Amino acid sequence: MKVLITGAAGFIGMHTALRLLARGDEVVGIDTLNDYYEVALKEARLAQVQAHKNFRFIKMNMADRPAMEKLFQDEKFQGVINLAAQPGVRYSLLNPHAYIESNIVGFMNILEGCRHNKVGHLVYASSSSVYGANTKMPFSEHDNVDHPVSLYAATKKSGEMMAHTYSHLYGLPATGLRFFTVYGPWGRPDMSPSLFTGAIMQGRPIDVFNEGKMMRDFTYIDDIVEGVVRVLDKPATADPNFDYDNPDPATSYAPFRIYNIGNHEPVQLMTFIETIEKACGKKAEKNMLPMQPGDVKATYANIDALRDAVGFTPSTPLAVGIGKFVEWYKAYYGAQRA
Repeated sequence: MKVLITGAAGFIGMHTALRLLARGDEVVGIDTLNDYYEVALKEARLAQVQAHKNFRFIKMNMADRPAMEKLFQDEKFQGVINLAAQPGVRYSLLNPHAYIESNIVGFMNILEGCRHNKVGHLVYASSSSVYGANTKMPFSEHDNVDHPVSLYAATKKSGEMMAHTYSHLYGLPATGLRFFTVYGPWGRPDMSPSLFTGAIMQGRPIDVFNEGKMMRDFTYIDDIVEGVVRVLDKPATADPNFDYDNPDPATSYAPFRIYNIGNHEPVQLMTFIETIEKACGKKAEKNMLPMQPGDVKATYANIDALRDAVGFTPSTPLAVGIGKFVEWYKAYYGAQRA
């Protein structure tokens, strides 16, 4: 299969590309290589995949409409995995326009490319953040998600609605994946595993929000990638039992699906920190802080739909995943942060 991966220099993008390349697919990766976080890490990730003969990288902004039109016309992709986005809940309070450009305008160009070039399946990253103010646990794709608490979440929900429109109008098979707190080797430096590990190694205090009472469904990167690839291989189809009087948000009369991908084991933030402390062999000095605007207190994924659809359940234990992450962190950053 010939697959486009957007955000190919990103954390999930790199791992997904390696997985597809390992099974013999041809992958074209695009990325802006912007400086939202250290560009050197993005370039180092790219180096991992550029050694493969079936991978090509093109530096490109998804919001560049003419460039995106030409890319789709030239390449004739069979599948598209859209992982590019402006990430981060807290940053969306500071630079909201970046989220509209990437997550709305950029995604629009992806949808148009798929529409006009007969792409067989679009798989795109959504987020657990779409559950917003919901408190019913575990979060289910069948629940209403109309109360986002950050612009980032609102753009991700918008992406799902845009994808459904294209499934309805043009028959585009589209599957949205709501990721739950992804971590692992090559992870983003602005995420808690890197922030906590770096601070612990250097003896700096870590910021612990909501007095450590947050709960997150931490999901290891290998589990995320396995789910992405299995979903890619099973294009979304119309739900033959769709009830127009009681519409299910997770399915449709159009070829459209939404799935959660999470570890289905929410972990309290303090337990997460203790796991990192054990892997590092050092205790953390903690700076206890209140809840931050845009954050949610807990995430917890119901993954029954994913299991039923593709026969896969994320299962990497936190201690195993964190151990692998800390090992990578020490090897990559070495003395500069140890």
